[in-house]
Amino acid sequence: MTDSTPETPAADNQRFARLWEEPAPPSTRGRPARVNRGQVVDAAVGVADEHGIDAVSMRSVARALGVGAMTLYSHVPSRDHLVDAMVDRAYADFALPDRDLAWRPALEAYAHGYFSLLRAHPWLTSINSWRMPLAPNVFDADEAGFRILVDTGLTAGQVVETIAIVNQTVSGFARSAAAEDADQRSQGTDYETYWAAQTDFWQNTFQPSLYPTMTRLWTVGAFDNGATPFELRIGALLDTIELLIEKSSGDPIPSFDDCMAVPWPDTDCPPPVDGQA
Repeated sequence: MTDSTPETPAADNQRFARLWEEPAPPSTRGRPARVNRGQVVDAAVGVADEHGIDAVSMRSVARALGVGAMTLYSHVPSRDHLVDAMVDRAYADFALPDRDLAWRPALEAYAHGYFSLLRAHPWLTSINSWRMPLAPNVFDADEAGFRILVDTGLTAGQVVETIAIVNQTVSGFARSAAAEDADQRSQGTDYETYWAAQTDFWQNTFQPSLYPTMTRLWTVGAFDNGATPFELRIGALLDTIELLIEKSSGDPIPSFDDCMAVPWPDTDCPPPVDGQA
């Protein structure tokens, strides 16, 4: 078996099941295992944090653990399964907002928690957000985000769309921060030094008449306190969401008890994950 072994449809049916299982107790028979599943996943996350997701392979993780690559296959059957477990492990670091917060401070805390998560694990921005693993810590984050807005008067569709917009905004900031980190390492100059060195351009090359809108904004200091790649400023986005909530006249979203009172084949509510109801 190699890292590039394709998943079969039959294997995909159970792809995420193991992410929900409790860790198996160590076997008392035979030689003790040199590593356990948790150590394998933690080592893979460490490789990705330092070198990026493309550096993660069964061989690179095995080297980090000081074992043979075949040892890993007893814990994760393929690289795809390993990456699923890595995402779930990383999402355990997502600092979720307090349930008792009002929607705006809660959503701001959620956004900052997500930004901190992506800064700690920049490789997460390379994961396809449309195919996130069906994993408990990922679900916990999704649940926390939706819970913030579900009873604000927004429609069900608006709740989902708004959280998606917040997530995409935050991931954009995080990607910029990661790119800035890379440029600082390769070019040897920080953000402030880079822009300070561009003074000659603004004085001798830039023509205000060609960019009147930018000039108007610059004249009143609009760019003086602009967010750097290392800051998350979403006040304007939260203001927009607040206006949306104020104008909303959507039908109330059914309560959990109402959803559960209807047999699953006849309801529009999604089925619960085992053990998460």
